[in-house]
Amino acid sequence: MQSTRTLRDRIFLVIKGLGMGAANKVPGVSGGVVAFVAGFYEEFIYSLQKVNKTAFKLLLNGRFRSFYRYINGRFLGLLFFGMIVSFFSVSKILDYFLVHYELYVWSMFFGMIIGSIYYINKDFKAWNYKTILAIIIGTILGVSISFLDPAKENDNLWFVFFCGIISVSGMTLPGFSGSFILMLIGNYVLLLVDSVNALSDTIYDLFRADFSFVNNPSRIRLLQVLAVFTFGSLTGLVTFSHLLTYILKHYKDITISSIIGFIVGSLGVVWPWKKTIYKLSEDGSFMFDSTGSKIVANYERYIPQLNSETYLAIAYIVLGILIVLALEWYGHKTRKSND
Repeated sequence: MQSTRTLRDRIFLVIKGLGMGAANKVPGVSGGVVAFVAGFYEEFIYSLQKVNKTAFKLLLNGRFRSFYRYINGRFLGLLFFGMIVSFFSVSKILDYFLVHYELYVWSMFFGMIIGSIYYINKDFKAWNYKTILAIIIGTILGVSISFLDPAKENDNLWFVFFCGIISVSGMTLPGFSGSFILMLIGNYVLLLVDSVNALSDTIYDLFRADFSFVNNPSRIRLLQVLAVFTFGSLTGLVTFSHLLTYILKHYKDITISSIIGFIVGSLGVVWPWKKTIYKLSEDGSFMFDSTGSKIVANYERYIPQLNSETYLAIAYIVLGILIVLALEWYGHKTRKSND
């Protein structure tokens, strides 16, 4: 029976990774919210914090099993496996639905964020002027970020490394969307679309024993960009986790209230009723990414009219809330069974 429960927990952990990976790819949505609501946020942060000098000493000394146990390798391995699979599969499906059913996808995410606010807030009792101020500041920052105009694309490798550090903020800071920040600094398409597609094409070519891509400067450059971006992301994960471990230990109430503020502020980013503004070239024509999709610059939000489409969107908002409540129920059940 124990082995069955262990297998079930492993499967659900991979599914949670799938959810985090998909959420991290959508501008305005934070994978950290998935971790927070599903009940494994603190374990995630503390496990990442274990990637330190002691871990590297174990690794360099060839003590791989001790290294694996020390960093909570089973937990991190299954979670990151889910994220990677999501990046090349679930997120592709999500991209399709964003193109063809944009209003309903944003509505469901909007509902999920409302549900997340309820989940985090319901057990938070440390209300005082410091935590209220932290919520206000977090909300103002979240709303302010959502109305910034994007910058131009920049493939300088040092800047790409910095983008990697920024991109993982959504995994470690619930409510703070790393992908939306990438969109604002101009590198969302380069790092989360073009370079990922270049890797997918390269893997496909390798399976076909086709090595002609080595003579393709554009492909090689995108692979370099992806490698540097990945290294920056790993650096950011470890750095942020150490910082957050300290903050959660010494300033937990203020940190959680700030997270609530960020999540409230992110509602402006995922407001379902918005008109997409696309990037234009100097001659006024649309700009396209490597997949042939128009490049998004920002969004113009509006209040919807009451019609059948709006009512259906509201139904998806309710569905999003119910999904979070279901995740909360499962997380509570899991924690109770572990106790």
